[in-house]
Amino acid sequence: MTDDSTSTAGFTPPVGGFQEIDGRRLFVHRTGSGGPAVVFLPGASAVGLDYAGVQQGIARFTTAVVYDRGGTGYSDPLPLPRTAAEVAAELYELLRAEGIPGPYVLAAHSLGGAYAHRFAQLYPGDVAGLVWLDAFHRDWDDFMPAAASLAAAERMAPDAAQLEQMRPALRAMRAELLADYPEHLRRPLLEAKDSDAWLRSGAAERTGLAALAAELKAGPDLPDVPVVALTVVGDDPGTQAAAPDPTLREMNVAKTELDAALVSTVSYGEQRVLTDTFHHRLCFDRPDAVVQAVRDVVGRAARP
Repeated sequence: MTDDSTSTAGFTPPVGGFQEIDGRRLFVHRTGSGGPAVVFLPGASAVGLDYAGVQQGIARFTTAVVYDRGGTGYSDPLPLPRTAAEVAAELYELLRAEGIPGPYVLAAHSLGGAYAHRFAQLYPGDVAGLVWLDAFHRDWDDFMPAAASLAAAERMAPDAAQLEQMRPALRAMRAELLADYPEHLRRPLLEAKDSDAWLRSGAAERTGLAALAAELKAGPDLPDVPVVALTVVGDDPGTQAAAPDPTLREMNVAKTELDAALVSTVSYGEQRVLTDTFHHRLCFDRPDAVVQAVRDVVGRAARP
């Protein structure tokens, strides 16, 4: 890892550092020891340090890694969106450069599921298990109502003017989510998350969802490794404002069926449905459920 602690975007990560991959710097922060190492793949608009709370719990029993993929967070800028293969290869090189041996347990949240799935397709021998945190599915459109299709989600991605209008609400939401973080993490994260660059990167990643699904469908199924899927079906007020109640109910049913289908493809797969949190709040409201899911997959992966 390099010693330089300042990103090209002008923000200094409060912990961790950078690793140079293909001439670009990626932010990475590792804690704990032992294996298999657990690697968090953030959702769109999220960054590695959003998972610092659950990282701390996991570091008590194994190595825990958070990072920012290229073009997001503290990592160097890149044009977005990117292919899942590009992101997966970048992560593979990062873990090798950091000297973190595989195979890995990939803990993927939201859009991170696309990149975890592609990683597992490209490097199946380097995947010990998967923890699906209300994550992206390649078969999304096969289950969801038309109003919630990937193409519809892409059309709803906010432009620059809409992002500016949303800024106060987003600022308040982030402050509430990070309220319990220690001040040395909370303050710099809130400042960086309110920047134009970080806001734009989150929106840009949401513009290539259908292409990601097609890329994953062209590849193989998941390797036969332990999988625990946390399916979140709480009533998110933000989602309620954007979609009618019948569509929300259909989406929750579809999400439950999607994760059930996912875990059925492996010898040890388990789905756990959570009704007391929302998609973006999962790791903040239910760190206990996330850490337990990771612990269970790590335990299964360690068995001969």
